[in-house]
Amino acid sequence: MQAPAILDIEASGFGRGSYPIEVGFCASNGSLFCGLIAPEPDWLHWDPAAESLHGITRDLLRRHGRPARWMAEQLNARLRGETVYCDGWGQDYPWLSRLYDVAGLRLAFRLDDLRKLLTEDEALRWRGVVDMVRQRQRLNRHRASSDARVLQLALAEVKAGVAA
Repeated sequence: MQAPAILDIEASGFGRGSYPIEVGFCASNGSLFCGLIAPEPDWLHWDPAAESLHGITRDLLRRHGRPARWMAEQLNARLRGETVYCDGWGQDYPWLSRLYDVAGLRLAFRLDDLRKLLTEDEALRWRGVVDMVRQRQRLNRHRASSDARVLQLALAEVKAGVAA
């Protein structure tokens, strides 16, 4: 089975008013793509707790963030026609929708919940295997493309029968 593409989003916070600040994915061939998003003028919500998880500051976004339209165009060009999976669909889909709404574009790929790829037994082992892969990769901060890579590696290990 070829590995599916996995997408991850870092955001300004959680819940109402939050917005995407970084989108990254690990393609089915293992290549990575990641980019910071400059906040739109009306994207004001900022949660220091979220910043402490991903380590992305507002200043970093102002200096290195790309326009929302650029990010949406990049994702469409690189993922066109694919089904791409994420582990937080209930949060990631609204953030992605917010990105595409402000960009004035439609998604050219389908975002789906990674849990749909797991059997019941695999779902029980999932979190432990993800944590094990994260430790092995020596990742302390949550960043979009590296998180996507961890999820892709963990999926392969869960499917191979690995338990934490």
